[in-house]
Amino acid sequence: MPAPALAAHALSVDFGARRVLSEVSFEAESGETVALLGPNGAGKTTFLRALAGLTRYSGSVSVGGADLQTLTPRERAQKLAYVPQKSLLNAPMLVWDVVALARYSRHTGISGNSESDRVAIAQALKAVEAEDLRERPFNELSGGEQRRVLLARALATGAEVILLDEPTAALDVRFALGFLELLKTLSQKGHLIVLALHHLDEALRFTDRSLLLRDGRVLAEGPSSEVITKERVLAGYGVDLVMGGGLGFELRRTP
Repeated sequence: MPAPALAAHALSVDFGARRVLSEVSFEAESGETVALLGPNGAGKTTFLRALAGLTRYSGSVSVGGADLQTLTPRERAQKLAYVPQKSLLNAPMLVWDVVALARYSRHTGISGNSESDRVAIAQALKAVEAEDLRERPFNELSGGEQRRVLLARALATGAEVILLDEPTAALDVRFALGFLELLKTLSQKGHLIVLALHHLDEALRFTDRSLLLRDGRVLAEGPSSEVITKERVLAGYGVDLVMGGGLGFELRRTP
């Protein structure tokens, strides 16, 4: 049997004397979209950062069967891309150059001057509807615009596995729906998408499976429709789930 696209075994993270993630095990395959759910402080961001190799952990993480800790930074970037909730980049770099940074793992240069680089960057910007931002300084963009550019950078790496921390948090309704549809399309093309979400309706509509965390432990895992139930939402969030509540939206398709 081929190795899963991404796997974690007994993954734990300690911040000083405090354990924030406790022996979480997880496997996911290419072509899936997986939601990480749970209240604030449940460990979603810590879990994503550990999977990306950005936080020290005990246990193991493998990407395509390769132990994450044995990979060089270049090898890791070829296999896995991480989109944070908020970028620390505050330099007046043009959007095109920000996305071009993603190409360093594919060859020795990072300028994105080869034809294959230019094609990859242009396709990534088009995919997230950010072509008109290419000559804008990144630090002058809105939070939502920056989020789209960061996804474009992740796409430009060519990585099979894409991890995203609350990708719709800074987006308006239209772009949030478009963003989630794009992620679903990417999974259908073979990517593994793992994303932390706050809105349970987004997980129900756009993800195949969900992992519900509480206090750093797995409370439930399985198809999203089986994880997001009245009993499990009450146990995870301490609230009653009202089926059919709230507003619904969908993108208007132009003829």
